[in-house]
Amino acid sequence: MARDIASQVAKQREEALKARPGMDRATEEQRCLQWIAEAVALWSEAQAMTPQQDEALRRAVYDLLFRAGRLQPYLDDERVEDIIIQGPDEVWLDFGDGERRRVGPIADSEEELLELLRELARGSGHSERTISTANPTLALSLQDGSRLTAITGLGPMTYAVIRRHRVSHADLGDLVRLGTIDPVLREFLAACVRAEKNVMIAGKQKAGKTTLMRAMLREFDPECRFATLQSEDELFCHANGYHQQVVSLVGRESNGEKDVTGRGAGEVTLLDLMHPALRMSLERIVVGEVRGPEVVAMMQALTNGSGGNLCTIHARHPGVIFDRIAELYALAQGNLSEQLAYRQIANGIDVIVFVDMKDETMIGGHRHRFVSHVLEVTGIGESGRPATNTIFSPGIESGELRAVPRMDPACIDDLRRVGFDATLLRQPAGAWQAPLQLLVRAGR
Repeated sequence: MARDIASQVAKQREEALKARPGMDRATEEQRCLQWIAEAVALWSEAQAMTPQQDEALRRAVYDLLFRAGRLQPYLDDERVEDIIIQGPDEVWLDFGDGERRRVGPIADSEEELLELLRELARGSGHSERTISTANPTLALSLQDGSRLTAITGLGPMTYAVIRRHRVSHADLGDLVRLGTIDPVLREFLAACVRAEKNVMIAGKQKAGKTTLMRAMLREFDPECRFATLQSEDELFCHANGYHQQVVSLVGRESNGEKDVTGRGAGEVTLLDLMHPALRMSLERIVVGEVRGPEVVAMMQALTNGSGGNLCTIHARHPGVIFDRIAELYALAQGNLSEQLAYRQIANGIDVIVFVDMKDETMIGGHRHRFVSHVLEVTGIGESGRPATNTIFSPGIESGELRAVPRMDPACIDDLRRVGFDATLLRQPAGAWQAPLQLLVRAGR
């Protein structure tokens, strides 16, 4: 019934827009709400529905017309971490506590599912992004900040995953309460931001890199003027009510066609965004998740200006970060050598923060996300690779997998000048009250 009423109201909306082409969104939505209420009232009277059923039907029709249809209740559920779509009738919800549950269909056919994905793109302000057999992949941020990735035409069905940002407005103090960092590391990371150190946040998928970056961005002065360069907006700095001078730039996919150079027509890469961004009188630059050629833009950001820039990158463990950057450099352009990548790392990165995750949900436990390592980049070593100091690493000797202090960084005086208490690094076990509580502990 919801689909029938939605179809009826959609026709009324189409006629109204033809009669008044300049109708604004608010007026259009208000009229549709009135038509929805009238149609639901008629149906309710005929079916003797309860007020609760009336409200549920009105909400379902509204979701079909203006939101994400049958997908919307799952987007509204704050407990949901991932929505996994395997065709129109197989949908799984991945909850933050590790539970995974199958729910009802979100579409009646593959074409209806594709139209839902296209509508989500249009409603999110990404009208240039679509999905079809000619454009088989789609990646974008939804209005609520969730990240959607979809693939069609390359397998037996359409696949999509929506990653939710359950912790989207945390600061470093919140991460202490969540057990991601301790008070010592909180003060250290805050001092790195204040001292304008270039910080790279690395880690596995879903470990919490973007959450940590958002928290560190809250250490910027509210009036600091900075730009965010992202493939999809996941930082929300321009709309979080805290930062006042944000230039939020998002890359754009091509329309599927090629120009005379062989490049996707209409495409705007993060590297393309870098050049105009540098002319925007910025104090700092923040580059979102790096997964490919945007590594060049990231390294340009880190080596430009006075410092204080942030970025994130995927890496399985701290030991592969430099090789990961070099690999992405080689894939970005054939003339970008390993030696150039290492030199750029040494020149551009001051501190690397590695975020780890231990997932024990398969054995009845929880997901534990935490910072395990903090490395200081000190230049090029004798081997030609970047040299590092390990400032924080796991306290294995006490059974603690989270980061504890190991040594003073070479830049300790810079941190002291911005108010950091260097004696905090004299606590060999950090400020943890007890080791991370895991079901499977080291050596057991």
